Amino acid sequence: MPLDDRVTAYIDCNREFARPILYHLRNLVHARFPEATETIKWSVPFFEWNGRPLAMMAAFKAHAGFGIFDGNPMAKGKGMGNFGKLASLADLPSDAAIVQQLENAAALIAAGGGGMRTSARVSRAPKADIAMPDDLAAALAAIPAAETNFAAFSPACRREYLEWVTSAKQQSTRTRRIETTVAQVAEARKLNSRYEKC
Repeated sequence: MPLDDRVTAYIDCNREFARPILYHLRNLVHARFPEATETIKWSVPFFEWNGRPLAMMAAFKAHAGFGIFDGNPMAKGKGMGNFGKLASLADLPSDAAIVQQLENAAALIAAGGGGMRTSARVSRAPKADIAMPDDLAAALAAIPAAETNFAAFSPACRREYLEWVTSAKQQSTRTRRIETTVAQVAEARKLNSRYEKC
């Protein structure tokens, strides 16, 4: 049974109510799929089979959740996963029902699908261009480094700044945002990143 120490630490560091639930689910996965591997993704434990996500689990303040990637939608608004909010072992369905869903997920993976792709991707129209506002253009032009850096940014990085400035509802807010934009761009900084460069 290939156990990941990070998953063990995740379980052991959680609240007392959650530990029996998480250990039970972990043992159930490995009892049926001893070759399943463990990892941490998005800060929570995942179980993988044949290199694809089979299931995942997480614990929160007052409940735990268990998600199985068997093609069925996860519960929405009722906790994370397939079974809603799990506050104790009694909230789980039978082991046989859980194993059946795990087998369904494994069958999807074996057929070349499965994993986290449980819904069709929606194609989205590209976003419309945002025109450079005159006040922002003038402020950037007043600082040569800012003007040069802004022109060198990726389209997505420029768009973030343009959306931020043009979405201001009040002139005072817009003025502050332009000042912040010029200061950050002069240092080649992204809007929402303190240290990364575009």
